[in-house]
Amino acid sequence: ARSTSHPPRPIAPELARRASKANTGRSSKVTTAPTRMTVAQGVPDVSCDDAPALISTTDAWKDLAAHKQEIDKTHLRDLIEDQKRCEALTVEYNGVYCDYARQRVTEETMSKLYELADEANLRGKINAMFSGEHINSTEDRAVLHVATRAPRNKVINVDGKNIVPDVWDVLDKIKDFTEKVRNGEWLGHTGKPLTSVVAIGIGGSFLGPLFVHTALRTCGEAADGARGRQLRFLANVDPVDVARSLNGLDPETTLVVVVSKTFTTAETMLNARTVRQWIIASLGAEAVKKHMVAVSTNLKLVQEFGIDPDNAFAFWDWVGGRYSVCSAVGMLPLSLQYGFDTMEKFLEGAWNMDEHFATAPFEENVPVTLGLLSVWNVSFLDCPARAILPYTQALAKLAPHIQQVAMESNGKGVSIDGQPLPYDTGEIDFGEPGTNGQHSFYQLIHQGRTIPCDFIGIIKSQQSVYLKGEIVSNHDELMCNFFAQADALAVGKTAVQLRSENCPDSLIPHKTFTGNRPSLSIMLPALNAYTTGQILAIYEHRVATQGFIWGLNSFDQWGVELGKVLASKVRTTMNEKRTKGDKMSDKDGFNPSTTAMLNRYLEGKAQLKYAEPEDVFPCDLIDSDECRPPTSYA
Repeated sequence: ARSTSHPPRPIAPELARRASKANTGRSSKVTTAPTRMTVAQGVPDVSCDDAPALISTTDAWKDLAAHKQEIDKTHLRDLIEDQKRCEALTVEYNGVYCDYARQRVTEETMSKLYELADEANLRGKINAMFSGEHINSTEDRAVLHVATRAPRNKVINVDGKNIVPDVWDVLDKIKDFTEKVRNGEWLGHTGKPLTSVVAIGIGGSFLGPLFVHTALRTCGEAADGARGRQLRFLANVDPVDVARSLNGLDPETTLVVVVSKTFTTAETMLNARTVRQWIIASLGAEAVKKHMVAVSTNLKLVQEFGIDPDNAFAFWDWVGGRYSVCSAVGMLPLSLQYGFDTMEKFLEGAWNMDEHFATAPFEENVPVTLGLLSVWNVSFLDCPARAILPYTQALAKLAPHIQQVAMESNGKGVSIDGQPLPYDTGEIDFGEPGTNGQHSFYQLIHQGRTIPCDFIGIIKSQQSVYLKGEIVSNHDELMCNFFAQADALAVGKTAVQLRSENCPDSLIPHKTFTGNRPSLSIMLPALNAYTTGQILAIYEHRVATQGFIWGLNSFDQWGVELGKVLASKVRTTMNEKRTKGDKMSDKDGFNPSTTAMLNRYLEGKAQLKYAEPEDVFPCDLIDSDECRPPTSYA
């Protein structure tokens, strides 16, 4: 493995395009115009006419488009037999082994993809990210989630200030607080230890921490640190989620972590107010300061909520929500559960892959290579989706987390400069652990649409089971499927093979597998806090690589805003109608379909009058001393 002990060198590149390529002589044609406009502070000025050329106009892109015709003449069942090719199409770093010989590529394809990376100025864009440039131009922000796991001695500047000391101030505060809670120095309002934690947050404040929690629950070392403790997450504003999150908990022994940068996130704050009332109803208003803490930068609203501002843990606008699990967003609840020392190993694993991404040559670079393969599959092979298939139950929540990381980052239809894109970007991500997925959607993957797959396997299982008389251990059985499924997708099964097996002619069309379906296989030596950090960073940087190549801003998410605005209008009207007992009419400004659905909803609701100062709480769903669930709920 290539050593990456040195931090990335700060470079001030052109962020939108590579102006010239001295090493290859390539250049991108750009149309000039006299009128310019400022996009954001720290980002080069552009105008609509003077905007950088899209990557699809470059020679490297056109060369790949032409090369696809050659790939279309090949089949993976033949390519996979080429030993030299198979040896060449692997990449390995610090225990992470990736085999992409089952991708529809040759060594020539990869060479052309690396040329595309040069044409897109990928190295410059990576350096710009690590150097604190404001590459999130639409929000005028740096993108430095990597700083949240940087070692103390690193220097990462944003607007002339080294931010690593600020990161470690928060991490030290997390360590101090979580150790006090875990060793019983910090007690609840009635003097009992706080052994249960409910983390309230949504989106990246939920999916990332849940992914890591699920990965570590059955890891021996991590599980030892979590003995006698429990961690739950409350994300959905649906009161059913509240009920399930609090079911069986004792307010006297429960600590609540409210995660909201601005302390204004609608769903999170409604859930926080609901759980606060649950605590107050049992322990009184004064208990809030002992039983609720915050991850937020809005100390004024934190204090107004009833939480001691000293118990607020900061994070920064250069950390995007979906990239925030290594900040206090994830580190606080996860350290409460597993201990700070375990979670520090998680940060070390992520940083290890950060440095690799920032410094390794592209041909040896795991995230870059995987990102380029995704660009190839999406934009050249017309594959709209990607299946993430971990052959370990502990990574059950990896796919939902990467679903947000990838689809919120690269689900864009315009370039970073606002130009409509003439090529497809982003993937529809989904997945399920093997072998569960095999009995669910693999039918479509094998004989329906072509969906590139990521198979993720673990060499040493977190849990070992072997029964006397069985051919293999339980984990070996699982991994046999890991190896077989990738080959089945690549090779398929022909009509000739079926006839040689005396398959009836009527069934041959149904039992034929076309094969030639791309996948890649990632193997980790074990799944622990360190390797969980590695796999997280691989996917984060893979997504960034794709966005950098496509010319996107992978770090904003304007697509989530419109629904929020419309929901606010519905909320206001809902309050008015339920308070007055009225129905919707065309005068309320909704289209006929929405008006009809709203009336259907209102007609089925109890006449709860919001104007009445009364709490209505799902006590019949929560099992505690004060509330008992119905027999139908467990």
